[in-house]
Amino acid sequence: MSTVFDDRPCELGEGPLWHPERRQLFWFDIVGKRLMTRENGSPKSWQFDEHVSAAGWVNLETLLIASETGLWRFGLKSGQKDLITLLEADNPVTRSNDGRADPWGGFWIGTMGKNAEPGAGAIYRYWQGELRQLVQNVTISNAICFAPDRSCAYYTDTVTKLIMRWPLNAQTGWPVGDGTVFLDLNADGLNPDGAVVDAYGNIWVAQWGARRVAAYTPEGQFLKAVSFKAAHTSCPAFGGDDLTTLFCTTAREGLDAEILISQPTNGMTFAAFGVGKGQAEHRVLP
Repeated sequence: MSTVFDDRPCELGEGPLWHPERRQLFWFDIVGKRLMTRENGSPKSWQFDEHVSAAGWVNLETLLIASETGLWRFGLKSGQKDLITLLEADNPVTRSNDGRADPWGGFWIGTMGKNAEPGAGAIYRYWQGELRQLVQNVTISNAICFAPDRSCAYYTDTVTKLIMRWPLNAQTGWPVGDGTVFLDLNADGLNPDGAVVDAYGNIWVAQWGARRVAAYTPEGQFLKAVSFKAAHTSCPAFGGDDLTTLFCTTAREGLDAEILISQPTNGMTFAAFGVGKGQAEHRVLP
């Protein structure tokens, strides 16, 4: 059973990150250009002058934040933003979207067209000072997450309804060979959005338009689904003191006024307790 964790509606909620040292959830409203959190039981946010979408934790007071023009070190106390590397800064069509730290201290980040222009985006990895493009011609980059045994990465281009699995080099974390189809959701008509892998290797996928996050085994078998009172679930994250709380961001984007009036919880951020057991998010080493 899920409940509202934060009642501020996001036009496009995304990128939830449970900071394991602060024991605090951060997330974004991409369209609203905000980083959001709750601190000491109260809502808090930071406003940016461009789209921001995903984060990793560097230390107790610092996040790596992905924006439409770069990756940045962001001071939670100071509010200062320092550039790490540019990200498609010369392309006004695109912005950052889904991203996550990998087990080697790197950071994977996807881009997409601001209006989901076909093939406008890509997926990159930043590691040891190098930003390298991994996947080209992506329409809506999503579901970037990593197996707990470091064996593989997952990602999707949402419009394909295919979640891909990509073997990784055990020493460096760079992909090996080509990705293969892990999960084909075309027959079910489901749209994979953000995803996270739990402590047992199961992948939990937000399914845009389906009001749920669905879990699948490492073999691709459906395990269970958690429902939320919002049409567009966008990205899950495990958190809480024992990592057994499943948080989920949602969006109001594309919903008509009648739906928003009848279900005002669309766009809010949710929590479901005791539905699974997550793995702690990896520290970024920028």
